[in-house]
Amino acid sequence: MYLPDKAGRRRATAIFLLPSLVGIIGFCLLPIAGSLFFSLMDYDLLRPMESMTLVGLKNFVRVLTGREFRGVLAHTFTYLGLYLPLIMAASVGEALILNKSFRGHGLFRTVCYTPVITSWVAAAVVWQWVLSGKYGLLNQLLAAVGIQGPAWLSSATWAMPGIVLASVWKDTGYYALMVLAALKSIDPGYYEAADLDGASGARKFFSITLPLISPTLFLLIVINIIYGLQVFDSVLIMTDGGPGGATTVFLERIYKYAFVQYKMGMASVYACILFVVLLVFTAVQFWMQKRWVNYDA
Repeated sequence: MYLPDKAGRRRATAIFLLPSLVGIIGFCLLPIAGSLFFSLMDYDLLRPMESMTLVGLKNFVRVLTGREFRGVLAHTFTYLGLYLPLIMAASVGEALILNKSFRGHGLFRTVCYTPVITSWVAAAVVWQWVLSGKYGLLNQLLAAVGIQGPAWLSSATWAMPGIVLASVWKDTGYYALMVLAALKSIDPGYYEAADLDGASGARKFFSITLPLISPTLFLLIVINIIYGLQVFDSVLIMTDGGPGGATTVFLERIYKYAFVQYKMGMASVYACILFVVLLVFTAVQFWMQKRWVNYDA
């Protein structure tokens, strides 16, 4: 880290850094400290602060030993397990198409990116109709090929896959642009040399394209795991945690405990646990990147 050797420059550096430090302290460090504090307390948001009592780790024990936590953990990991491979495959596939020149390229690009700038509220209304069990567009398409579709958002089994479909539809365009930027940065000489050697399209994809865009793919995996563990808006709007609690996830529980039931202690416990889960997942990803991410090109 660079530190100026003159007092005047140090003061100037401190002045320029002060707004960022105020933001970090006010919007990051203080909320983290507040969550840790409230996680040790029994506090109802609608009651005076004087009524708050110290309960220590009882809130953690209550959450970690309860049946609800196991369900929240399972539902969150189910979402992540479905969302991550689908969004990665869809983003890479869409980027490969956008990297080609063809008639209607501009229209295709617009159609792909339109869901990204669409409000989740509007998108959720559309997807609730698309996933409707009786009149939904998706089930009508399935019925056209002889498949009886489920009642997506009303089924404990199919509600989460339905949310994943909507999320992948909405997010693919954004991540595809990031992959497209990585594809544009690849030197065409690699492909020309591969053509001279008679390499097939699949061989070029797995031996040239994937290794050279692996840093971007690693970034997308990190971002999407963090997003997947913090999924909230699509769940809250489309199912509100139902049916029967089948789509309860971490942020949905934090929101409900804090601003519906006003149990700040329980909400803070879930926030602390989510922080630990995110930290572990991120640390594992950075440890594993040495095995497959190529930064040499």
